[in-house]
Amino acid sequence: MKNKETKPYITICRGTGCTASGADKVEIAFKEFIKKKDLKEKLGIRSTGCHGFCERGPLVIIHPGKIFYNGVKPDNVPEIIEKTVLKNEVIEHLLYKDPATGKKVVHEDEVPFYKKQMRLILGNNGRIDPTNIHDYTALGGYNSLKKVLSGKLPEGIIGEIKRSGLRGRGGGGFPTGRKWESCRKAKGSLKYIICNADEGDPGAFQDRSILEGNPHSVIEGMAIGAFAIGAKEGYVYVRNEYPLAVEHLEIALEQAEKYGFLGKNILKSGFSFMINIVKGGGAFVCGESSALMASIEGRLGEPRFKHVHATDKGLWDRPTTLNNVKTWATVPLIIDKGADWYSKIGTEGSKGTMVFSLVGKIKNTGLAEVPMGITLRELIFDIGGGILGDKRFKAVQTGGPSGGCIPEKYLDLPVDYEKLKEVGSMMGSGGMIVMDEDTCMVDVAKYFLEFTVNESCGKCTPCREGVKHMLDIVKKITRGFGEEGDIDLLEKMGNIIKETSLCALGGSAPNPVLTAIRYFRNEYESHIRDKKCEAGVCRELIRYSIVKGKCTGCTLCARECPEKAISGEKKKPHKIDEKLCVKCGICRDVCKFGAVKVT
Repeated sequence: MKNKETKPYITICRGTGCTASGADKVEIAFKEFIKKKDLKEKLGIRSTGCHGFCERGPLVIIHPGKIFYNGVKPDNVPEIIEKTVLKNEVIEHLLYKDPATGKKVVHEDEVPFYKKQMRLILGNNGRIDPTNIHDYTALGGYNSLKKVLSGKLPEGIIGEIKRSGLRGRGGGGFPTGRKWESCRKAKGSLKYIICNADEGDPGAFQDRSILEGNPHSVIEGMAIGAFAIGAKEGYVYVRNEYPLAVEHLEIALEQAEKYGFLGKNILKSGFSFMINIVKGGGAFVCGESSALMASIEGRLGEPRFKHVHATDKGLWDRPTTLNNVKTWATVPLIIDKGADWYSKIGTEGSKGTMVFSLVGKIKNTGLAEVPMGITLRELIFDIGGGILGDKRFKAVQTGGPSGGCIPEKYLDLPVDYEKLKEVGSMMGSGGMIVMDEDTCMVDVAKYFLEFTVNESCGKCTPCREGVKHMLDIVKKITRGFGEEGDIDLLEKMGNIIKETSLCALGGSAPNPVLTAIRYFRNEYESHIRDKKCEAGVCRELIRYSIVKGKCTGCTLCARECPEKAISGEKKKPHKIDEKLCVKCGICRDVCKFGAVKVT
């Protein structure tokens, strides 16, 4: 196959996922080889942010033909340059192979993972060097800010955001334009803008990837929002566990100020605005707006009652507008292309796109940006590639610890704020954990309750005591000590906690349990009545044995067993000593013949 495009340049995904897979070494290999062969004038190279397809990293794209190479190693570098760059040949063994058809895919936009996506805010992640402001401006970056400052009235900007239908991308989906309008109308000349980058949901990494790969889009969005509401100072509250995101954001802020997009008298418009970075300590509760503001102020990150809205009294009791990373990154697009364009994407009540992190028992883990209204089936099977090992889909958890477990019968559910809420879950920040037939839903509930108990600030009794008591009950059930009435008690407690907790952390903590009971009640009943875990997960309720007819006596299980609980001669069926077995599951994992049975 030939690549007819000329003037090649290479982009290397250097997001956290690909870097963890060795993209840093691939980048070094490219630079060294280019220098060795004196190709600097003939070939460009660019380190970019996350491309989204984390499962197949490190990713390398050859432009302008967008030839897509996955799983690239440093040893592949000479071949890529000598064949693809210099001879226009495509290297077959580095192409992505579509598991559904068995065909090799040459171009990035032909990869099934990307086909149903609409990459509005993630699209430039794979095209620009996040540490180079010129890459961002070359693609139209900061044009929306220029447009705003060249004569638009703040009320007109707010009206545009309202007409677009943009809703907050960090949790409940409150209309962004209405929030801005309330803050602008609030009394006081000193107002603040905040970007919530405290991404704490298990399995979620969208905000991190945007800050790593395209921080200028967030800065531009915040500057537009600040002009609209009348703020002169803003804050990005970002997790300290995101060092690359912090590093790229710091560089971007310095560059934006240097080139006149931040600071005093921006673009000679008379408007001044600065952004500060505040690094959070990793407390999940600080993702809640009032706790986040308390943390910025240097106080303990605890929520407060919201009878007074942040748009009236927020940071330091001043009118404050807080939005999520994805929300701010969307603002420049709306200003550039217009509210009418944006409002045509998505559903009636949920406009635009949403970025989901697909993780769990799914073939294609990564980030997927899709139009609102796409079905769960399309997300999980068309984009996600289906379930690992082609096992049966069981449930998907959306919205993190605040969300719920959605069963197979709702796979064709259109994904938007209202539809997810109807089935007991929520959008949240876009986390999506996929579960297969080997998942125990009681154990899943226990996991999320443990997370919430550990992350609770302890300020209010329903969350501090109630969620812990729910966890104690679920733990008891998983250990075989469940009693009749436990399920009803969990439901009753969950509903009370939802109604009486101080903030959304406690108010949504029971959701994973309540939806698991709602859709998988039989599993709870089996644990309580039959003292049995059908999925073979809860240790106290299962036993391991070896099926004689399947065991070949390869001895692998015996060699790998940490407790030496497996005995038997070579080429003869083995046995498990139940007294020694700690039910770690290693024997089942290593057995190549399916001889280890869990009952």
